[in-house]
Amino acid sequence: MSWNTLQSDMATAGYIASDDLAMAVHLSLSLGRPLLLEGAAGVGKTEVARVLSVVRSTQLIRLQCYEGLDASQAIYEWNYQRQLLSIRAAAEDGESGKTVEARLFSEDYLLERPLLKAIRQAESPVLLIDEIDRADEEFEAYLLEVLSDFQITIPELGTVAATSRPVVLLTANGTRDLSDALRRRCLYAHVGYPDRETELAILRARLPEVESALAQQIVGFVQSLRKEELEKNPGIAEMLDFAAALMGLGVADLNRDPALLQATLATLLKTEADRLNITTEVSERLAGRAG
Repeated sequence: MSWNTLQSDMATAGYIASDDLAMAVHLSLSLGRPLLLEGAAGVGKTEVARVLSVVRSTQLIRLQCYEGLDASQAIYEWNYQRQLLSIRAAAEDGESGKTVEARLFSEDYLLERPLLKAIRQAESPVLLIDEIDRADEEFEAYLLEVLSDFQITIPELGTVAATSRPVVLLTANGTRDLSDALRRRCLYAHVGYPDRETELAILRARLPEVESALAQQIVGFVQSLRKEELEKNPGIAEMLDFAAALMGLGVADLNRDPALLQATLATLLKTEADRLNITTEVSERLAGRAG
């Protein structure tokens, strides 16, 4: 599959990818290398993984990273409750020793977490490691080993090698600096806010029922809003929520009802400071030049 075909297939699935991003995804697939997607929250990094799983007709497996994430939560755990029940049952039946231990640490009691699940699929899934920069550096170092060999050692069972290599996408919002080792292991693409034409294409792909004039106003308004001094810029998802809210309220022109427009900013502005900063006068000004 060429990168142009991939870009077209992603558009059909609802994601308008830039040439640079489509090429990065294509190279990641061709070379079998993880792809690191970096950019502000809300620009559509996570959506790339979802759409890619649709394009490839395969499963999406997601590992959401956070501070304190450890190997047991990301790779595997033992079902301790079932093990305890089995120990009690064995004791009642007079069982003991290595027979019981072997049964307790078997596949029947193993709980797969995202990383182990991803390498054990019959068909190559898309593995999304979301917001890797929120995890601790220790976990990042362990992840490097998994991405290097695509195998996981479980002391009680031995080494589990990948049945098929997953397509790996990592996202980062810039919460902390990632290690050079991780960056070297991955291909890289920066995902920024889309330009006007791309954002219009996204809106038309997701909400084709929006009238052309209103679509122009919505995108112009949101792009102007991002230039204001905000704590949290509205992303693509917020833009789509804004459009859906306007349609649901029967708004055909952003300039018609300033009070109603101000009320719909609940879909775009997500902090109290931003709500206070974007007054009715400001939103009227932005709407006036949005077309």
